Amino acid sequence: MRPTEIQADTYPEQLQNKADLVKTSFAQFDMPELQVFASDPLHYRMRAEFRVWHDGDELHHVMFDQATKQKYQVHQFPPASLLINQVMQDLIGALKVNDVLRRKLFQIDYLATLSGEIIVSLLYHKPLDENWQAEMQKLLTKLRLSYPIDIIGRAKKQKVILDRDFVTEKLTINQREYSFKQIENSFTQPNAKVNIKMLEWALDITKNAQGDLLELYCGAGNFSIPLAQNFRKVLATEISKTSVAAAQDNISQNQIDNVKIIRMSSEEFVQAQQGVREFRRLEGIDLQSYDCDTVLVDPPRAGLDETTVDMVKAYANIIYISCNPETLQANLSTLSKTHKVTRFALFDQFPYTHHAECGVYLQKLDS
Repeated sequence: MRPTEIQADTYPEQLQNKADLVKTSFAQFDMPELQVFASDPLHYRMRAEFRVWHDGDELHHVMFDQATKQKYQVHQFPPASLLINQVMQDLIGALKVNDVLRRKLFQIDYLATLSGEIIVSLLYHKPLDENWQAEMQKLLTKLRLSYPIDIIGRAKKQKVILDRDFVTEKLTINQREYSFKQIENSFTQPNAKVNIKMLEWALDITKNAQGDLLELYCGAGNFSIPLAQNFRKVLATEISKTSVAAAQDNISQNQIDNVKIIRMSSEEFVQAQQGVREFRRLEGIDLQSYDCDTVLVDPPRAGLDETTVDMVKAYANIIYISCNPETLQANLSTLSKTHKVTRFALFDQFPYTHHAECGVYLQKLDS
């Protein structure tokens, strides 16, 4: 089904089918009842990417049919937020009548927020000169009469920031508002309202937690900042410099004083923890001062590597957020030997697709 053909009244049925498939996929394990967290049926995505098609004097957002690979025009995009839908119409209309801004433009990316801010990245097959910047500044000024918007221009080895390269998202989680700086071209949760449900689920399962929390793959602090209230201290790792910088800003914005972010991969952290290597990035951080009973992992689609699985199974409690049920199953084959899954959830980040975001909470078996 093309996104433009989505019918909201089919959503309950497709979600039930997805939940049934997830249950079947994990039937080999001793799983508790699946909790299902639904999405809004329309306008749920905070991110959208489109190729741009030049057709004479016309300019169109286009996507490609997964089956036929044929392109089709997109004038409205029901999965995306209303803000994205509004901006994409006004933007493409302004670009198509401006030869400087439309020339060699091949892609447009949108990042919106529930707080009403939006940032747009325009990708070009040409260098962006002073003339482009002057014309884009005029357009930005015009668009800002209607929207809290920022625009980034990108070309080969070039990034032009007209004002700023981030938006500020505000999420109300268990009646408390949090602010998150989200950097253009960095990972953010695509479905903000389902993300809130995911965070509230994580807060619920750790409400009686003991000791400290270790988080791997922390990004800009999406989990570690709200979860800090349930732990004495939080130690989080992230490899991306951009995300680490955003996380530090988010810690400050939210006035959190018990979270430390270190820039290293999960593999490097294992080496540091085991004393295999010393890292200058750990100066001033005493790993021995942390008493982490709980570890949270939100890995990429490839799941956890064997070394990291061996490391996390030493913890009493494991929160595993997975965007790929297949790699989660593979990791559970090992983790289920030492831990029992006590909570199991499906977060429907991507309605009308086969993608399933799952969460499991594992607690160590009595030896």
